[in-house]
Amino acid sequence: MAYDNTCKYLAETYAPNFVRWLLGINPTNVEVIKTEIIPEPIRSDALILLQIDQKILHLEFQTLPYSDPPISYRMLKYWTLLYGKYWCDIDQVVILLKETDSELASQDKFERQNTRHSYRVIRLWEEESAPFLADNALLPLATLTRSESPTALLSQVADRIGRIEEPNQQRNISAAAEILGGLRFDKNLIRQLLREEMMQESVIYQDILQKGEQRGEQRGLQKGKVTIIKVIIRFLTRSLGNIPEEIEAEIQSLSISQLDELADAQLDFNSLDDLINWLSESQN
Repeated sequence: MAYDNTCKYLAETYAPNFVRWLLGINPTNVEVIKTEIIPEPIRSDALILLQIDQKILHLEFQTLPYSDPPISYRMLKYWTLLYGKYWCDIDQVVILLKETDSELASQDKFERQNTRHSYRVIRLWEEESAPFLADNALLPLATLTRSESPTALLSQVADRIGRIEEPNQQRNISAAAEILGGLRFDKNLIRQLLREEMMQESVIYQDILQKGEQRGEQRGLQKGKVTIIKVIIRFLTRSLGNIPEEIEAEIQSLSISQLDELADAQLDFNSLDDLINWLSESQN
């Protein structure tokens, strides 16, 4: 997920830079479109929609070209949804990050019976590094571009990052380069060339850290809930006898606050019917 968040951050924060790279134009106004406009969007590595005048640039970053449903079908579906809402030209670009020999990396169209839909595919490992090294916003992607000496390329990226004058931009670009560079380089080498403390001060790092803490809290709550359920069912079994599977399932579906209430209420249960009635009332 770190790669997803990093690519999304770069494309949305430096949208004009990505438009210049991919479309070859200098946009005067670029608007980031919320992906929520697509009903129940199919999960993807990173989906970015940029609106430039009467055109939409749809970017999709993929670590590898494998997807269910296939990328080609996703691009067709997104195109029809976007066109039906905006009725304008739509340029679609799939950017593949990690080098692979898979034939899917060359697939740039959906074909089925009378339906044919095309889109661009950029395989970063085949791209010349010079354009990426010349644009601060694209420096993190430069780590994945073509080079006869990848280590020398990473050193060039580190040198260019060191020349960025604005501190916040320098920190964020450095963090993004470290994350994306991890798809290609050993972490120790990356940390030798890129300052780790700079990454830790970046908004990208803080966002990843926060999401990790949230996932940790959620896992902790879930683990605690499982323990509470086990204790309650063990107590109910001792006092009321075997608990039917469907009743156990109802107990497992309760929220933590409801489980807390059940822990108190079960002290007054004299029969299985009391438990069933309590569960019925708790759902109302």
